[in-house]
Amino acid sequence: MTTHYRLLQQLDARFDALLAALHQLQQSLLEEQPRCWMHGVSDHQALEQVHFCLTDLWYLDGQDGRATRSYPGLVACSPRLWEEVGQVNQAKLAFSWMIEQLRKEAPQELSEARQQLAQRHASLHQHLSQDGLARLHLKQAWRQLPGCERPLQQVRFSWYSSGRSIRKITLKEAEYRLQEMNTDAAHIQIQLKKLAHLPPDEPLAQVQKQAPLMRANLFFRTEAGAAAERQAMNVALPLFLLSEDGRLPAFNQPPIEPPAQRTRARRSDNRLEDEPFLPSLRVYRYSRPK
Repeated sequence: MTTHYRLLQQLDARFDALLAALHQLQQSLLEEQPRCWMHGVSDHQALEQVHFCLTDLWYLDGQDGRATRSYPGLVACSPRLWEEVGQVNQAKLAFSWMIEQLRKEAPQELSEARQQLAQRHASLHQHLSQDGLARLHLKQAWRQLPGCERPLQQVRFSWYSSGRSIRKITLKEAEYRLQEMNTDAAHIQIQLKKLAHLPPDEPLAQVQKQAPLMRANLFFRTEAGAAAERQAMNVALPLFLLSEDGRLPAFNQPPIEPPAQRTRARRSDNRLEDEPFLPSLRVYRYSRPK
């Protein structure tokens, strides 16, 4: 218990340090009033949106636990702001490390710790429930503020809505997961019978579609005649740009909503069949050579 108490104390301290770093960055933003742009809001609301998103760390009522709120944008940084962005990211890393230690050594304490942090900082967010039991959203708390310190020619934003995660799953694991469902249901019985006809060593893949996200393509300034340089990064939070003159590079205005249909061409090396083999588990077979 002594170890658990020490971990909880350290978690509180790391979270307080993170909030202090975020508050300092917010204060500096209000003082300097840097040029900024935020997706989906008017220019005169952009700085307010930057200020808000920095401490948007809590679950909303009914929010999907896998979902995170996104705030793409651009902020022109002075050296002072750039240093404070780095301090925030260091505090986020320290808090993330502390969460991982608690998860390893006292996983049963994690849920209560998240509620206690919400109770201690109830004034931070207007969406906390009346009884103060709203939970801290860990991913939104520790995700890094993206930054770029090299001079940019332009930034091109685009929606990426074709992402998916693929992990291999064994036949035995798939069978076990189906058996945890209602095995009296006809569709579960059909899928169990399909599995029974496969060789025990056949590899399967479980596919999870990822939510649409905003991607920024950064085009760097280069010397005349030099090859163009670019970099792509996902931006769930405003992209902070170290700027000598306080200006933003040229950038486009992406659509407010992601495209309804897949925008990228199907990969020629796609190895999964088109239709799921086990729809209840989103499990696919690998394509066989023709």
